[in-house]
Formats: sequence, C-alpha cells, structure tokens
Amino acid sequence: MPNANPTPKRSNSLWFGLLGIFAGAVLTLLLAGTASKLTTGMGLLRLLSIFRSGRTEMNVDQPTVVRQIQQLQRLETVSYTMDKIIGGGSDNPFLPKFLVGDRLLLMVHGEVIGGVDMAKVRPGDIEMHERNITIHLPHAEVFSTRIDNAQTRVYSRDTGLFSSADPNLETQVRQEGERQLLQAAMQDGILKSADQNARSTIASMLRGLGFAEVNVQ
Repeated sequence: MPNANPTPKRSNSLWFGLLGIFAGAVLTLLLAGTASKLTTGMGLLRLLSIFRSGRTEMNVDQPTVVRQIQQLQRLETVSYTMDKIIGGGSDNPFLPKFLVGDRLLLMVHGEVIGGVDMAKVRPGDIEMHERNITIHLPHAEVFSTRIDNAQTRVYSRDTGLFSSADPNLETQVRQEGERQLLQAAMQDGILKSADQNARSTIASMLRGLGFAEVNVQ
C-alpha cells in the first residue's frame, strides 16, 4: 500500500539543509576572523602571495631596529696593546746625575680600547625599504687608555748619592706611558679598525634580523 503522507521526508530534508547552511556560515565567520588576524598590517593579497611563494615574512620595523642597535651601547670592536720601556727623571743642570739625579725606567704594558657608541644612533640614521636597510653609524672613538699595573714594573731606577727618590716620579712616568700608548694606537689606525669591525658586526646582526640587503655607512 503506497505511503499517503510524504511530508516527514521533506521536513527532514529541509531541517538538514538549514543545519548545513548554519554550519557553513559559522565556518565562514571563523575563517574570516582568522584571515583578519593574519592580514593585519600586510593586506590579504600580500598574505596570499607569501603563501604562494613560500617565503617567511619579516616583521621588523624601524623603532625595533633602532632599539636593538642602541642596546649595544659602547660596542668595543678593537683592542690595542703595547709593551714599551718608558723613562723619566729629574736632573740638576749644575751637578752630575750620579750626585743629585733621579732616573726611572718602567716596563709599561698598556691597552687601548676602541669602538663605536651605538647609543648615539638615532631614527634618522636608519633608512628601511621592505627587506633593504641603510644605516649611518657614529664615528669610531677611543673608549679607554689604561696601564696594566699587574704587568707594569720598574725596569731600573738610579738615584744620586745626595738625592732622595721622588715619590711622584713613577706616577709621571705612567702618565707619559699612557700618552705614548694612545699616540701609538692612533698612528697604527685604531679608529679605522674600530670602524670597520663595527660595520661588520652591525651588518651581521641586521642580516640575522632578516634583511636581504644591508648597507652600513
């Protein structure tokens, strides 16, 4: 006997159809929400092109780069050392040295530190375009000149028969040692080396941040 009431089947089909439409709408909203989060600041077309190309998106802006570089503070890039005998003393122009003279020779070991103060970098020193960056570094400078007391010793001292040792003479000779140490470091190009080493260090750091073309000036 044929079924005289086909309505329940149509009702069920209508019910499942509505569920499908509702589920599709929810899924669409979820996908739209995810896409809006992913595309913030870059645009949907750019996001799709990244997915197609398979490359990693670099998200480093200028303030971040400036902050990273400034945190390096005084970037020490070169150390210059010197061992040298430095002499000094006091003489009497009218009497021989063996009577009233006071001569001191020091074997001086010293060190000069050079580098670039990255805290001086300002936003205007950095130019960025996509994955290319140009940065202008501050001039290299000498951070410190010091005599290593542990490795500096009196080489010889001659005091006249009628003279007493000058307590300030060793200090004066050490100061002269610092002056000659700095002079020798400058003549050997410590600032040029400090600048070159700083450029190399910063270039490596920027490439590590994802920049493809780096120009450090």
